Amino acid sequence: MKTYLSPGRLAFALAVLAASPAAAHIGAGAVSGFAAGFTHPLFGADHLLAMMTVGLWAGLVGGKALWVWPLAFVAVMLGGGVLGMTGVSLPFVEPVILASAIVLGAAAALAVRAPVPVGAALVGGLALFHGHAHGTEIPAAAGALDYLGGFMFATALLLTTGSALAAGATRTGLSTRLVRVLGAGAAAAGVVLAAG
Repeated sequence: MKTYLSPGRLAFALAVLAASPAAAHIGAGAVSGFAAGFTHPLFGADHLLAMMTVGLWAGLVGGKALWVWPLAFVAVMLGGGVLGMTGVSLPFVEPVILASAIVLGAAAALAVRAPVPVGAALVGGLALFHGHAHGTEIPAAAGALDYLGGFMFATALLLTTGSALAAGATRTGLSTRLVRVLGAGAAAAGVVLAAG
């Protein structure tokens, strides 16, 4: 017997995740080891929304975007993490992270058919700031590589989840409207976070 996640239950689960405390920012929560790095993107609503919407958007566009955009996000986020870890500063980190949820959510909501290199540049540019925020949280003490590995793994899971959700909706005959509504919800949640 196959079990499907109804749209209502999916929306509820995403709302619960988005309402979690924002611990993905400088000075928030414990910061050492793989587990702390893994939970970092999961409990920051703006990080969670942006990473899921990269996957949703890539899944809607399909083709090479399905793997190029998430890979670009992870690769550039790693570079941003290293910059943050080594003390290199970037301007406007928090505003860009908040804007990323809005921009990526809108791209998914509108099912924007960007060329693969353009989409990769956009998600990569935004990922730099997400990685930087994670990297500045890595303690100078031992465990930095474990922490880095944890947040990279969690990010890959979030990107894969968003992509699989969008691609699955298309393959199973579910309307892509659901995926677009989720993108719009992410953009709206980004606006609420930015206003708060």
